[in-house]
Amino acid sequence: MTLVADEPRRRSPLVHEILGRSDYAIISEIVAPGSLVLDLGCGEAELLAWLVENKQVRARGVEINPGKVQKAIARGVLAYQGDLEASLKDYPDQTFDYILLSQTLQQTARPLQVLREMLRVGRKIVVAFPNFGHWRVRWTHMVSGRSPRTPLFPYEWYNSPNIHFFTIDDFEELVRDQKWTIDKRIYLSGAREITFMPNLLGEVAVYLIRA
Repeated sequence: MTLVADEPRRRSPLVHEILGRSDYAIISEIVAPGSLVLDLGCGEAELLAWLVENKQVRARGVEINPGKVQKAIARGVLAYQGDLEASLKDYPDQTFDYILLSQTLQQTARPLQVLREMLRVGRKIVVAFPNFGHWRVRWTHMVSGRSPRTPLFPYEWYNSPNIHFFTIDDFEELVRDQKWTIDKRIYLSGAREITFMPNLLGEVAVYLIRA
């Protein structure tokens, strides 16, 4: 794997938020103006609508919930209902400049297959995910002896949409094994950027990757 040094960033350790989410703010910095963007699991397309208005991207969205698709379309975003794991196979290679997958990878049945397809269809991909290695998750599991429940993982074990509980270190190992290139890696704890011991202190990780 070729590691590319992260570009110098002038922002302070306190990360601003877009639409109430600091990972959205990071993604908004990464995506270049005027680019063609596909958002997998776009929800109601709040992020895509923001990118269209503020960075003039050409946006597409995929969302499995039909009610959310209707709201996305009402925002003026071209979105359609579909399973993100199946939708990518219909696109030719390198169709999009960026493919976004924000806090959804842990909910997919075949995450490696999804990432491979994203890197086939997109020139670059942006992946954000919650870090199951965060100290609060470890502490809750150790003290309670039960499936951890934290603000980041608020569900009961039986109704959680999350089916893969992986950490930053797990993801980094996967990227190394697949010989993909990381152009940016940013770790967040709330609205603060983490640069020390991210697998322990980072709540959310955001990666910019290319094949």
